[in-house]
Amino acid sequence: MAQATGSSVSTAEDVQVTGRRVLATLVDAVLFIVLQVVLGLLLGGATAEGGGASVSLSGLPALLFFALIFGYYIFMEGRFGQTVGKMLLGIKVVRESDGNVPGYGGAALRTVLRIVDGFLAYLVGFIVVLVSGKNQRLGDMVAHTLVVRK
Repeated sequence: MAQATGSSVSTAEDVQVTGRRVLATLVDAVLFIVLQVVLGLLLGGATAEGGGASVSLSGLPALLFFALIFGYYIFMEGRFGQTVGKMLLGIKVVRESDGNVPGYGGAALRTVLRIVDGFLAYLVGFIVVLVSGKNQRLGDMVAHTLVVRK
């Protein structure tokens, strides 16, 4: 297991968590959908027509929504090394060098690179994880982090 031991995290088994990463991303996506619905209801972006309902955010509410998502990743991974999805799936983000949580700087780098990793419904990130030696997406490589079993 990856522990804060002062040594590098190098156990190949610990980074074999690709399926868990995918599921954790889906769990977090469900949280974001709930957040979008709540914001839509609170800020007037919800409509009901023809027996269906929809929620859309534009302008300042959309900016607020994306800021909350970025803040969520930066805070949760920077402070705890885990989002809610990662907690439920038993995985954690750690610094490659020492196994500690990445801190806010590392988490911010990972989060900004989600923009690239997220192209084509995270297909770019998924492919990079599969071909990288340590199962890292671009954000992990830039931030020098790993996602490991907790």
